[in-house]
Amino acid sequence: MSASAIFVLDLKGKVLICRNYKGDVDMAEIDHFMPLLMQHEEEGMICPVMAHGSVHFMWIKHSNLYLVATTNKNSNASLVYSFLYKLVEVFTEYFKELEEESIQDNFVVVYELLDELMDFGFPQTTDSKILQEYITQEGAKLEVAKSKVPTTVTNAVSWRSEGIKYKKNEVFIDVIESINVLVNANGSVMSSDIVGSIKLKTMLSGMPELRLGLNDRVLFALTGRDKGKTVVMEDVKFHQCVRLSRFESDRTISFIPPDGESELMSYRINTHVKPLIWIESVIEKFSHSRVEIMVKAKGQFKKQSVANNVEVRVPVPSDADSPKFKTSTGNAKYVPEKNLVVWTIKSFPGGKEFLMRAHFGLPSVEKDELEGKPPITVKFEIPYFTVSGIQVRYMKIIEKSGYQALPWVRYITQSGDYQLRTNV
Repeated sequence: MSASAIFVLDLKGKVLICRNYKGDVDMAEIDHFMPLLMQHEEEGMICPVMAHGSVHFMWIKHSNLYLVATTNKNSNASLVYSFLYKLVEVFTEYFKELEEESIQDNFVVVYELLDELMDFGFPQTTDSKILQEYITQEGAKLEVAKSKVPTTVTNAVSWRSEGIKYKKNEVFIDVIESINVLVNANGSVMSSDIVGSIKLKTMLSGMPELRLGLNDRVLFALTGRDKGKTVVMEDVKFHQCVRLSRFESDRTISFIPPDGESELMSYRINTHVKPLIWIESVIEKFSHSRVEIMVKAKGQFKKQSVANNVEVRVPVPSDADSPKFKTSTGNAKYVPEKNLVVWTIKSFPGGKEFLMRAHFGLPSVEKDELEGKPPITVKFEIPYFTVSGIQVRYMKIIEKSGYQALPWVRYITQSGDYQLRTNV
């Protein structure tokens, strides 16, 4: 079972707009949501699912809004939460910013969207590109649109319209990998994994059939070709356009793509990752007088690769003042509202080492409360490079008109949750 009703509330709990899908939950039940939430907050036990009698509230907060689904049945909670986040995504596509004002300014469109997105508590058409074909923000067009529902809504391929035409047929494939690393103060890697996604920008005419080949270890084992570098992907999640039965039988990623930009798939690779940018830090505190910081950054990736827009964020005591910096490259600045030194390096070649020194004054009176030890965090992006070694082996594009299309592939590695703990 799914949601009985959907509510959009402001920060005070006032209902801005709602839609009752089943009629099996009293709409006045929403009055209990805010008192329940405040009670949980006071107890320090905020929970994503709250109950009042037989009614359950499943909610998310976005900007200055609460989106709440009510149900009195044993609902599929993950389905409801996926829908609530999809709701935020669709509203953001329509109104650019989703906040109280954008809901109040677009009541008619919001109500029409709530009508189309869900039917009797079950998600229906949730693709914003398809919805924009017949729910527009111009009132005059709304009347015309009602008379003709796009075939995509009743079509087996609900994510792509028919009759799309391009002068030049191209597909851009982005393989983006984020590295999550946690290094302890002794320099040992405590946890690491790679979270990847394959994003498409499709500019193809007609209804093309695409087949994507990766260096997937399971596929190579199935076909008896165990040569070359392969990867083992876990937690693979596909866009709805991918034929799952085909993937499960012979690991072929076969699909009719949505037009424009979309995320084809995401995956996780649970492997030991050597930190690409290694940080060594020495932080010396001289009580009542000063703190001195020395940070050395080393690129532990191939020499022919270059990391762009590197940011090393070093925590400093909240009562530090009078900053002085010296860097071998890039520039460092003090961000007092976040108690950080941000060292920015525009271009960081592999195999290179750079140094940053910082000097801060400390007040003569010590603070009573103890401060935590936040880690050093690093942000970066390395183009034309993947840590896992994943490769797009081929992209076949088949369309009945037989046109030639160009696939373009780009690889990017970036930092995810990248933390290095310090002794001080």
